[in-house]
Amino acid sequence: MAAQILAVAIFIVMFVLIVLDKIERHYVTLGCGLLTIVGVFGIVMRDMDAILETLNLKSIITLGFWYAGGSAEESTAGINWATIIFIAGMMVMVEGMAKAGFFRWLCMLLAKLVNYKTIPLFIAFMVMSAGLAMFIDSITVILFLVAVTIELAKLLKFNPIPMILSEIFCANLGGSATMCGDPPNIIIGTSLGYSFGDFITNTGIMAGISLVLVIVYFFFAFRKELGTQNGETVDLSAVPSPREAILDKKEFAISSVIFACAVVLLVTHEQTGLTVAFIGTFIALITLLTSGKYALELLKKVDYKTLLFFIGLFMVVGGLEQTSILEIIAGFIGEISGSNLYIMVAIIIWLSAVASALVDNIPFAATMVPVIKSLAMAQGVDLSVLTWALSMGTDIGGSATPIGASANVVGISVAAKNGYMVGWGKYCKTAIPATVIVILVSMLFIFARYC
Repeated sequence: MAAQILAVAIFIVMFVLIVLDKIERHYVTLGCGLLTIVGVFGIVMRDMDAILETLNLKSIITLGFWYAGGSAEESTAGINWATIIFIAGMMVMVEGMAKAGFFRWLCMLLAKLVNYKTIPLFIAFMVMSAGLAMFIDSITVILFLVAVTIELAKLLKFNPIPMILSEIFCANLGGSATMCGDPPNIIIGTSLGYSFGDFITNTGIMAGISLVLVIVYFFFAFRKELGTQNGETVDLSAVPSPREAILDKKEFAISSVIFACAVVLLVTHEQTGLTVAFIGTFIALITLLTSGKYALELLKKVDYKTLLFFIGLFMVVGGLEQTSILEIIAGFIGEISGSNLYIMVAIIIWLSAVASALVDNIPFAATMVPVIKSLAMAQGVDLSVLTWALSMGTDIGGSATPIGASANVVGISVAAKNGYMVGWGKYCKTAIPATVIVILVSMLFIFARYC
């Protein structure tokens, strides 16, 4: 009982400190993770096995960690090293692509293809945001997309805020479509053994249907704000050519080929048996080897704070798992649902959505993975049904508020630095209805297909 109380107390303190955002979040999770290891496992439980299971270092040297033979074998217990290694590898690749000018080139090319007309550009950038976020971290997608949107807004004389808000939402929606698109999905997929194909044929379909509805919704929500400001004339000759974005043709070609390889490896990893940990490592090594003298520069740009955040987070969640707290939560959900699968799905998807709107969706997803696993075993229901509900709830729920997902925070920050302020009222006015639309569509889809 003492171990359970301490584990819950550490978890609550961690969540509160993350929400308050007064201390850098990687310090928060690492500190709370250390408290879990020393206080819960070492002093109270005196259980060395719990410490070893939570650190989970042994898994890295097993064959199944790198080659699963068609099925992932990563344990849900403790630190999910597959998630961390994969994200680190993709970070290296993305930095290489950014240095070569890939993202800016793509944005400028798309703008040129729609003849720099605001409404087609608005729709095209939403689709591009969702499409890129299926394979690249949504934070990176938004970082470059918002910067180019603001540049185009100044040249084409339109208000960039509607476009930025729609891009943020679509990045989170696109990320929900695949296993590698959003950190919660990477955690869910590697922990429960689901492949890229499993996600694309389940959450991918939900995201695709929702994207059409969301584009229509945002068009009507912002149609009055998308016109040229004050009737000003636009000088298209001042708009830079897409070719000007390519800083080095050789680097650009190499980064494009590496990105294509990453996509192919991810799409086929269920057939090849290569795990996401292997793919992340391989892509990072190829990027570094081909970048030559810039390899050290790319390594320095990797977001190590986010990786440390994940490590600490998994340790804290490991404390809840080792003390059986998560089994108690699963039992409670099973009890109030009366073992009714419809009610279970509704609880998980709406609970995930509401919680992810208020706190970062990454720690919530990490916490809920062992909960739904315990719930499926105890209630005898298909784990995949609960998995897709959790995935869509956490990914889309995070879109509802400015602090719900990392992409939201980044997008609003970049806009603010360029003089375009987005308050909670402006953000939530359009994001909350869009979130409700997608969650309703996803819940009804799950009911119709699985229940």
